[in-house]
Amino acid sequence: MKHSLKVDTTAAGKRIDLVVGEALGLSRARVKALFEDGAVRINNKKAKKGLMVAVGDALEVDVPEAQASAAAMADSKLELRVLHEDDALVFVDKAAGVPVQPLQPGEQGTVANALVAKYPEMSVVGDDPREAGLCHRLDIETSGVVLAARTRAAWEKMRAAFSEDRAVEKKYLALVKGPLADEGTIDVPLAHAGDHVVAGVSDGRPAITEFSVRARRGSYALVDVKLVTGVLHQVRAHLAAVGAPIVGDKLYGGVEEPGLSRFFLHAVSLGVRHPTTGEFLRVESPLPPELAKVLDKHLPSAG
Repeated sequence: MKHSLKVDTTAAGKRIDLVVGEALGLSRARVKALFEDGAVRINNKKAKKGLMVAVGDALEVDVPEAQASAAAMADSKLELRVLHEDDALVFVDKAAGVPVQPLQPGEQGTVANALVAKYPEMSVVGDDPREAGLCHRLDIETSGVVLAARTRAAWEKMRAAFSEDRAVEKKYLALVKGPLADEGTIDVPLAHAGDHVVAGVSDGRPAITEFSVRARRGSYALVDVKLVTGVLHQVRAHLAAVGAPIVGDKLYGGVEEPGLSRFFLHAVSLGVRHPTTGEFLRVESPLPPELAKVLDKHLPSAG
């Protein structure tokens, strides 16, 4: 697919590879490959990566269809609720039912699409062209704080932090039904098994979850959860493994809650060491209305 671009005042003085990547939503690796293949021309001449562009320069880019469709496309229709932003990081409040990033080329309606629409420079941040600077993931039905980086340098530092135990403070709020101690640590390995994970498998990944009960009434308990590690479905699988599955989480044995189309799990706060300042930054997300309503029903004093 051939693309024709005209350099305006907003792009003038930038490196040509950055201009191409931002305009077409391509990752740094894909842009590099285009220049190596001679697929980028400026004013009818083969362009070299790193060249500075000027107002009025005419760019022509020949992008293979597979590459053109891989990146997260801008989607301004999806509301992006920003909790905190600065030159390096963006914390957003993800709603339940919204995927974090596209799974298929051209897919819309994800957090990544909304990020690219508001921050075009993030289209080239990350190793996967669909990432749009995202530093971690939340399940589709989990709401709460999600972090993305606005620069490659910030993204690399945040990704490294998420890969280390206790380097990032990840706190959740869950409503469970079942017997549960007032507090404790769940240290049970988890293994992938299709669309879910299995607890207690000898060759599973190490997984550690800390919890404390904030309030209880009958068999229901509102639980503060802190992740030490980060494994797929960790909070859901761990609470189910100790006999207290999350309300509404049918995949892990949770009781159905009338009127609630999701499970009761919310990423209430995320704390990181800022990649530029080095200061600790914690960002919080308020409990969504649909969860507040359920909480008021089962534990009215905890709302």
